[in-house]
Amino acid sequence: MPDQPYHHGNLRSTLLEAAAASIERDGVDALSLRQLARDAGVSHAAPSRHFRDKRALLDALAEDGFNRLADTLEHAVAGEATTPREMRSRFDALASSYVSFALAQPTLLTLMFGLKHAPDANETLLAAGHASMAITMRVVIDAQSIGAIIDDDPQRIALVAFATFHGIATLASGGLLDGVPADALVSTAGELFWRGLQP
Repeated sequence: MPDQPYHHGNLRSTLLEAAAASIERDGVDALSLRQLARDAGVSHAAPSRHFRDKRALLDALAEDGFNRLADTLEHAVAGEATTPREMRSRFDALASSYVSFALAQPTLLTLMFGLKHAPDANETLLAAGHASMAITMRVVIDAQSIGAIIDDDPQRIALVAFATFHGIATLASGGLLDGVPADALVSTAGELFWRGLQP
């Protein structure tokens, strides 16, 4: 059956969604614009209206991943938190949401951070990549503002927190936690981390 002409109303989103599923199933190397076009029922040339080549698709996929991650984290920390207990709950929700996102799409997460730190990373991708750290820093600064945690460099605290939970997600996705459930380790790490930040 010949390729159908371009007629898709929201082809860019369709291709990104299909690409995200494809890399989790078959890996990044197997990703093919031509196959995505066939799966979407459009001509093989139609994706070029949105992505000039595979690298452009991967950049867009990484950027979309960072945007979705930021939305996930924003939702997790939404609402007012004015007491130390509420700040701790917000921190726990942030950590849990990050690890859940990472475990749901580990190949995408690897792609996101790999392209963000590539020497030729574009500015749009870099900006999207910084959003999740900015949310983490905001949680830290809010907690500091009411004296719930120590008044230390918020960027350093946020980076250590981010590294801790990214590390847990990476180990869990690789099956390297020796049978310890990821959520249990996230809870324990959060408790120890927060205790270490007490004034």
